[in-house]
Amino acid sequence: MSNQNLFLHSGNITSEHGEDGILKRIFEIISEESRWCVDLGALNGVHGSNVWHLIKERGWAGVLIEADKTYFEKLQKEYVNNKNVYSINAFVSFKGRDSLDKIFSHTPLPQTFDLFSLDIDGNEYHLWNALMDYRPRVMVIEFNPTIPNDVNFIQPKDMRVFQGSSLRALIALGKTKGYELIATTDVNAFFVLKELFPKFNIANNSIDAIHTNHQYETKFFQLYDGTICISGYDYLLWHKLPIDIKKIQVLPVRKRYYPARIDERKNIRLFKYWARKLPIYHFVQYMRKLFK
Repeated sequence: MSNQNLFLHSGNITSEHGEDGILKRIFEIISEESRWCVDLGALNGVHGSNVWHLIKERGWAGVLIEADKTYFEKLQKEYVNNKNVYSINAFVSFKGRDSLDKIFSHTPLPQTFDLFSLDIDGNEYHLWNALMDYRPRVMVIEFNPTIPNDVNFIQPKDMRVFQGSSLRALIALGKTKGYELIATTDVNAFFVLKELFPKFNIANNSIDAIHTNHQYETKFFQLYDGTICISGYDYLLWHKLPIDIKKIQVLPVRKRYYPARIDERKNIRLFKYWARKLPIYHFVQYMRKLFK
């Protein structure tokens, strides 16, 4: 089985990018054990949820955490009669009483549970790294899809910052915590415990073999004269604004020229020829470099 085979099972019930179908297939392969899930960034419990179908249709228990009070009230209503769902209104942090370990300790969540869906638009890397006492068998974690596969970017460890980390960074973190990558959607990466990884028969789970969707990446390149160009996704993905190529230029138009250019005018070329023969020429060049 390859990532492409897993992605063939993608489908949405309440998820946004095919996660519901992929998770269904994953648990067909590794089986359900604890039948417990965690959703951090649960919103109203339905919109974009990767766990709704597990709880509603398969009878799983869950810990659902949402910081926004308005969404949380809707979340509570969605599961008001379900005694196996623990809805928590909290703004999680990396340590202390609002850490995941501490929050989980106040619930019946087993230390090894089936699924953790982590989507808070920024600090996923640091919160996963801070989780010490619990061991989900499957992780679904959001990454920043605009960051290319070869870039290792970790956003600042600050709950006030919303930037997102790269898939490469999450893969490296996953390996330190004993996880292997098995699939990706547009914005989510799927990891399993390394002891479960052989069940998927994935010959190559390198980042380039698994994550082949580059539609949101923006490439910058520069021309000989100092002009900056872009290729690929030319919008700010989350702001829905076009990237104005004029506003990202380092040099104004009048200063954009190739430093080693040969002038097309014959008289200018002759002037430079004779100027270079003057004894003072090399001194002037030296001073220019010195004070550049």
